[in-house]
Amino acid sequence: MSDTTLAPTYVVRTLGCQMNIHDSEHMAGLLENAGYTAAPQGDDIADVVVINTCAVRENAANKLYGNLGQLASVKAERPGMQIAVGGCLAQKDRGTIVEKAPWVDVVFGTHNLDVLPALLDRARHNAEAQVEIEESLQVFPSTLPSRRDSVASAWVSISVGCNNTCTFCIVPSLRGKERDRRPGEVLAEIQALVSQGVVEITLLGQNVNSYGIEFGDRGAFAKLLRACGDIDGLERVRFTSPHPAAFTDDVIEAMAETPNVMPSLHMPLQSGSDSVLRAMRRSYRSAKFLGILDKVRDAMPDAAITTDIIVGFPGETDEDFEDTLRVVEQSRFSSAFTFQYSPRPGTPAFELPELPKPVITERFGRLKALQERVSLAENEAMVGRTVELMVLDGAGRKDDASARLSGRAPDSRLVHFAVPAVGMSRAGVDTPRPGDMVTVDVTHAAPHHLIADSALEGGTYEVRRTRAGDAWDVAHADGHDHGAGGCGSSCGTGAGAPAGPVVLGIPSLRPSRT
Repeated sequence: MSDTTLAPTYVVRTLGCQMNIHDSEHMAGLLENAGYTAAPQGDDIADVVVINTCAVRENAANKLYGNLGQLASVKAERPGMQIAVGGCLAQKDRGTIVEKAPWVDVVFGTHNLDVLPALLDRARHNAEAQVEIEESLQVFPSTLPSRRDSVASAWVSISVGCNNTCTFCIVPSLRGKERDRRPGEVLAEIQALVSQGVVEITLLGQNVNSYGIEFGDRGAFAKLLRACGDIDGLERVRFTSPHPAAFTDDVIEAMAETPNVMPSLHMPLQSGSDSVLRAMRRSYRSAKFLGILDKVRDAMPDAAITTDIIVGFPGETDEDFEDTLRVVEQSRFSSAFTFQYSPRPGTPAFELPELPKPVITERFGRLKALQERVSLAENEAMVGRTVELMVLDGAGRKDDASARLSGRAPDSRLVHFAVPAVGMSRAGVDTPRPGDMVTVDVTHAAPHHLIADSALEGGTYEVRRTRAGDAWDVAHADGHDHGAGGCGSSCGTGAGAPAGPVVLGIPSLRPSRT
């Protein structure tokens, strides 16, 4: 629909992980293909509001019903407005959502994203809620249209689902067994994204380093990383998340030997106690975990490693928790996502007696304080280094007083950097656009970010304009028509990923289709 002034508007609210964020991009793409248009930036109300839910934490339902409660009064005053609920909690709770919130129009699951527009039409026509949940994957999400908010960066799904049986995790029951895309399909999608101006991709899967088992190639993930290094114009490659039990030396070698694979690694620890890891059915122990980090740092001395940690798993003793603190101290994580244990119905651990809440809270505070100290020390070691940053979309201004912009270093650290002040510009210095690369010196450190004010202090400041920056200019030009086809999926609706040949190993790249 070229005239968007009369098109119904939509908003997708995302609750959850990177997988949910990527699914939301496909929901947006499906809606735009069906004639909807995105609500103005910053608006959280539209003709259609889609809530993409998470079910990993105990408060997931509270977040959903809090959102729905707020929307009930809005919908009552906005005739024709529709509310849809998708994602993991929708897959889990199904018709219960409509029972608790009868003003919801559509409920759909993780396995059938493609039905969203049809269900909205059906709910509108029938004047009653439509609930459709599939038990297994119907359409691989990456074959669906997508609307990305970022011009420079993109998620690329290599698998969905998970074959692990961690006792605390409900994801396998909601997303199903692991399904791997063929390497040719993945590489063709990356090639298509690069042709649209993307310079950074993140390979996405519930357990990326088990990729290839479904089609009989246990070395497929390392091969895929190396194949990414042959894609001209692709500057940065990341991936999330691996599982320590399946993390092999060939992946470390591929990371170290492939120039565009970034020296950053998210490696979930969950606990530093071997007895707790055993109770969690995490098939590795702390010594193996620390050994993997040593190998990574031997191959890539500047690698930044992040992690996930659960505090207060049932049966965790004081000694178990001290083991976690010890492993965190030794691991030198640049940052950590820390969580208090959240019992989830349907998981084996749900039946186990919980620890007292005050005990969990006290341990959680100690762990956070330790990680804050470690993060600050790791970031302080960066002061004085010269780094090349990819400027984040939306300019990423830290505050009005400093007028700093924000970027990501190769190791994924967040850096707020200064630009030359008026009257200080030097020959050849440009104001960077999102997606451009800026080289600066790190001048200050904090636990969660770095500061680079070298442009104001006579130090390094260089801007390298990129194809991503050019694409950003095009996407934000006055009068730009999203339907004209020149912007790709970064600012409008892109086509699904091109299909690839079904073969083992890494095939050669096929020409991208536009």
